[in-house]
Amino acid sequence: MMNPDIVEVQPLDGHILRLIFQGGEVREMDVKPYLNLEIFGELRENAYFRQAYVEFGSIEWPGGQGQSYDTLYLESVRATMNV
Repeated sequence: MMNPDIVEVQPLDGHILRLIFQGGEVREMDVKPYLNLEIFGELRENAYFRQAYVEFGSIEWPGGQGQSYDTLYLESVRATMNV
């Protein structure tokens, strides 16, 4: 079974991404564990982190950083708050 594509992203405080997947499932991903990786270093700046956008069902940032929808689905948790 394939994981669903992301249709919307909402960057939240604390380097959390609220992800809305096809079918309406809402999950949250803590990006902090990735911030020590060189490619994700720019995401430490909150203003840059908040520039996340959906591209082809996945998440990207202006500098080319990105996460696949599979990684985002598998490493995120179901959101406890409504959108």
